[in-house]
Amino acid sequence: MRGWKSGSIWIALVAMLGGVAAQAASVGAEASHLRVELIAPSVLVRGQSAEAGVHFTLESGWHVYWQNAGDAGEPPRIDWTLPQGVSADGLEFPPPTRLPLGPLMDFGYEREVVFPFALHVAKDAKTGNAKLDAEVHWLVCREVCLPGHADLELKETIAASGLPSGLSAAEETLLSSAVDSLPKPAPATVHTAFQATPTGFRLAVLTGQRESSAVYFPSVKGVIENAAPQTAQPVVGGVVLVLKKDTTLTANPSHLEGLVELSGGRSYSIAAAPGAVADVATQPSTGWLMLGQQMGLAFLGGMILNLMPCVFPVLFLKGLALVNSAGEERAQIRRHGLVYTLGIVISFWILVSLLLGLRAAGATLGWGFQFQSPIFVALMAALLFFLGLSLAGQFEIGLSLTSAGGSLAQRQGYSGSFFTGVLAVVVATPCTAPLMGAAIGYALAQSAGASFAIFTALGLGLAAPYLLLTLQPSWTRVLPRPGAWMDVLKQATAVPIFATVIWLVWVMAQTRGATGVAVLLATLLLLAISGWVLGRWPARRGASLVAMAILLVAVGGCAYEVNALPAAVAAEDSAGATASGWQPWSQAAEDQARAAGKPVFVDFTASWCLSCQVNERVALRTAAVQKAFAQKHVVLLKADWTSHDDAITQALAKLGRSGVPTYVLYASTAGSAGTVLPEVLTPGIVLDALNTLPSR
Repeated sequence: MRGWKSGSIWIALVAMLGGVAAQAASVGAEASHLRVELIAPSVLVRGQSAEAGVHFTLESGWHVYWQNAGDAGEPPRIDWTLPQGVSADGLEFPPPTRLPLGPLMDFGYEREVVFPFALHVAKDAKTGNAKLDAEVHWLVCREVCLPGHADLELKETIAASGLPSGLSAAEETLLSSAVDSLPKPAPATVHTAFQATPTGFRLAVLTGQRESSAVYFPSVKGVIENAAPQTAQPVVGGVVLVLKKDTTLTANPSHLEGLVELSGGRSYSIAAAPGAVADVATQPSTGWLMLGQQMGLAFLGGMILNLMPCVFPVLFLKGLALVNSAGEERAQIRRHGLVYTLGIVISFWILVSLLLGLRAAGATLGWGFQFQSPIFVALMAALLFFLGLSLAGQFEIGLSLTSAGGSLAQRQGYSGSFFTGVLAVVVATPCTAPLMGAAIGYALAQSAGASFAIFTALGLGLAAPYLLLTLQPSWTRVLPRPGAWMDVLKQATAVPIFATVIWLVWVMAQTRGATGVAVLLATLLLLAISGWVLGRWPARRGASLVAMAILLVAVGGCAYEVNALPAAVAAEDSAGATASGWQPWSQAAEDQARAAGKPVFVDFTASWCLSCQVNERVALRTAAVQKAFAQKHVVLLKADWTSHDDAITQALAKLGRSGVPTYVLYASTAGSAGTVLPEVLTPGIVLDALNTLPSR
């Protein structure tokens, strides 16, 4: 309620004047300034639970309340009359908003809200038709408040087996969105503490990343002054909230309980204990030192990334370009190196901007996330295949698509260096080089400025070998002189390009199965026809238009088809996984194995990750490593990140990583911290880690 400190007096007055009358029993009911309805499956199953909810749709400006209504008000509630064997949990409350009016502050919901709850059916419940009666009570307020209630009922069928069913697609979306929005218990990686001040509290919420905003909602009344502004102070590892005490508070609480909503819509239930908070905000020197260390790791990781199999095709292209430029002026060679570097750095800036933007919107993404999209895989395969056709000599891109003069050709040369840098970043993202994992994980957990700094260092590291070669003219003297042999080298460069296309076709098979492969191969056939047209009638406008039309139809049709295809079923079912020793990862499976005192090895992998595939064949599948796994009774869990999986992304974030490959070994000691292995494995590295496990 707004305008009164105590809601009970006003509620009583309004009730005497004639509040909202009880409604006839139904699934939904219209009332003053709102509509209320129950959302639940029409079929319940013995021995199972089902999600349900109460849906309020409110007139503009009116609101209902959170579990702590703020300065006045009451939250909705349900009184049930249920058949034997059926029970219902209490309502769960999504994160509210602050609703100010004058000197007071309410916590509640406007426009629309769903309060989820669970229905439980006992194993011995009677099957057949059943009626669930619900008396829903609420208080709806604007400048005035109106108490209301409605008698609603659910007509259910209780089945002996099967799955709960009966929700429409719209209801399922509405209910699942409400469940997903519920505040989560603060994970172990989130640390909270509060410190009392003469006028209030300083509440520290440390998530491991700089938080740009935060709002605190107390669980109980009378702890903080609800209407007072809450000042959020971003710090290196989280945020500090400055709160004002309630004037009626006589003793500080033992814990500061409630809900904290952070940037990106994340919300956690917390119970902060007293602790030192003042030092949290005074860590700039440590933060700068850590940032410098991570930038150094990122730079070295970027240099090593040049040796990863993902980047080999691009290195072939740059090697060929450098041979071509051996006879050019030194200043010209330097400019090509700088433009190539600019293409890499700008591409990393675009990538980190996308990641930060999606993170702010509440998405959980990591390094190489774009390869989880079959459309992206198809487009990359098409691009590289078309480029390979040109290198193999089927057509000349510059001659066929433009007939401009020398000055334009010169500019095209710089654009070629720039977009080769772009291509280097695109094909590098499936790989995580040594030293990169920790740096990228740190970057994506920090402020935007720190993220850009680390990704810039990564880009400079990737560009450094070629850039240094172009900046040191004396080194170019060892390069061979241009000649007829260069055409042969150019055609040979197409080989690793086509090898990369084969890998991308294999990735498509993992995500969209044989049908996806057929669609992609048909697309490549059309691209080959387009390239033949360009080569058969070079530099002719009509041929270029026909080739472009074929290309657009091929790429557009491919993108549409692969997006419409369902995800491929894993080749190995659970029985096959058991036979090979590996089980599908889930947080529950990991927790269960560790609770049983068993050592656990988790392989975070993806089909599109070339480094992952190399590590599996070189290290994890070797007889010596497999024998050591068996001797140590290690539970082997494979977290397949080929398609996007929020649970895997969050598990990686807890390890300080944002991409694959990532390998972690947990000892059998309950509660022990995991050992994160390097991104590049050898049998010796894995065996050394296994030797640290206690004998069983």
